[in-house]
Amino acid sequence: MNIAVIPARGGSKRIPRKNIKSFCGKPIIAYSIEVAQETGLFDKIVVSTDDEEIATVAQKYGAEIPFIRPKEISDDYTGTNAVVKHAIQWFENSLTQVEYACCLYATAPFVQSEYLKQSYQALNDSNKIFSFSVTSFAFPIQRSIRICSNGGVEAIFPETMLQRSQDLEEAYHDAGQFYWGRAQAFLNDRTMFATHSLPIILPRHLVQDIDTPEDWLRAELMYRAWLEHGEGS
Repeated sequence: MNIAVIPARGGSKRIPRKNIKSFCGKPIIAYSIEVAQETGLFDKIVVSTDDEEIATVAQKYGAEIPFIRPKEISDDYTGTNAVVKHAIQWFENSLTQVEYACCLYATAPFVQSEYLKQSYQALNDSNKIFSFSVTSFAFPIQRSIRICSNGGVEAIFPETMLQRSQDLEEAYHDAGQFYWGRAQAFLNDRTMFATHSLPIILPRHLVQDIDTPEDWLRAELMYRAWLEHGEGS
């Protein structure tokens, strides 16, 4: 069995009620639920939440709430692996074997079914244990600078500051949308960022972290512009 696990606790602080806040006309969690449905890859689409209102909204859009997330994995310090692991264990304790699990973030309105399917296929065709979304940095990280305590600046990598950008290695970062994995890898607490994981490269215009009100505004502006241009066509 394949499951999608959408973590959505109720205690977000920087953006209150973030997981069900209206984003361009509907609760932001709805985008993740609908794309998971669109892929046809999942036997169960589960929202892991400790919040009754989030559960109600998630069910309205077609997700399942087979359990209420325990308090011990609902605080500010709980990582997503613990949430996915709990969901897998819940199903396996109910005598339902999970083969693959996909952690799909609730605040990922740009997520696309084609990349979810590509990620699953790549993982299924390989001997890797995870595949997840990444995107490239827009500017060479080798030319990054820091602001010093005296108000000045200094190069973080002074040895590469004078190199041409085309000669610098391209760098990537976690796109924060989805993480496919073999169930046993989640259960064994294997690390995600290692050579046993496959990167699925997303275009930068489909990636935006949403952690602050400024991020939210930027994401809505990006989303509307993307729609106006025919969803990237």
